[in-house]
Amino acid sequence: MSKKNWDRVPIDAQSIDAPLSRAAIFLVVTVASELTALTKVCLALDGLDDLVKTVGFRDLSARLSCIVGIGWSLWDRLHFDRQPLELRPFAPIKGAVHAAPSTPGDLLFHIRSERPDLCFEFERILLDSLGTGVTVVDEVSGFRYFDARDLLGFVDGTANPTSLDLPASALVGDEDADFVGGSYVVVQKYLHDLSAWAKIPTPLQEEIIGRTKIDNIEIDDDDAPRKSHKSLATIVDAGGNEYDILRDNMPFGRPGQREFGTYFIGYSRYLWVIEKMLQRMYVGDPPGAYDRLLDFSIPHTGTTFFAPSRPTLQKLAQAAQAKLTAPTP
Repeated sequence: MSKKNWDRVPIDAQSIDAPLSRAAIFLVVTVASELTALTKVCLALDGLDDLVKTVGFRDLSARLSCIVGIGWSLWDRLHFDRQPLELRPFAPIKGAVHAAPSTPGDLLFHIRSERPDLCFEFERILLDSLGTGVTVVDEVSGFRYFDARDLLGFVDGTANPTSLDLPASALVGDEDADFVGGSYVVVQKYLHDLSAWAKIPTPLQEEIIGRTKIDNIEIDDDDAPRKSHKSLATIVDAGGNEYDILRDNMPFGRPGQREFGTYFIGYSRYLWVIEKMLQRMYVGDPPGAYDRLLDFSIPHTGTTFFAPSRPTLQKLAQAAQAKLTAPTP
């Protein structure tokens, strides 16, 4: 990471370690199975890095970037020769009180910039290039809220890995040699009941989150009868090793529609880490002691993708395009 200078050149596509941004668009689409649709998708994926440069060069300081994740179903339909070891559809979770749904999604585009107009322009051109063979199933425009807070009033993303810990937590390593540098991505769109949350006294809010509200100090709740969101989202294996993920969550909302939410997006070296985190939140530890944040935040989507490194993405897209356009013997 120290060798990269984001201020001199547009950020490469698939740069998971790109700086967190002030604006983002989360775009999830499904892709038709017709040959024309699949071919256009391959062309768009192959040209993603060029599109980042084309739009991003207008204002280098805006640091435009885009990461594309490919869902399990599309991965199969594009006939890629290889598949990430842990890639599978998002498994719905049914807890005693709350549930996490699984929703459709063939492609995720995580578009980031310091300027929302560049995110908009990138998405507009991207959708034109994808054509009518894709259907938008979810589109969320996120924004950085004050000092990186969510709409519940708490700082979000404090536990993100940094420096050398970031690739070790978020990027696939030698355990899957064909996909080194890629990342598993899980997204969920949460809507908050802010009216109900506002009625909760701040000390109880802090107990539920696991941090103080004003100064973001972590609260030790190891001996508490009910674990906080922070503790339930912390994954430690039998050997005492903690596994981090990279979150780039963003608030979104439409006050006129009484819509207030957080778009959760987690990048992980191992898919099982996020899956276990969500199991602990919805089922509870011990079972039944679920994450009390879910009493106020309801998930409306849940989808899993894999984001290959840029060179791998281009090779996959070009190989798939060659197969799709090859003459029938």
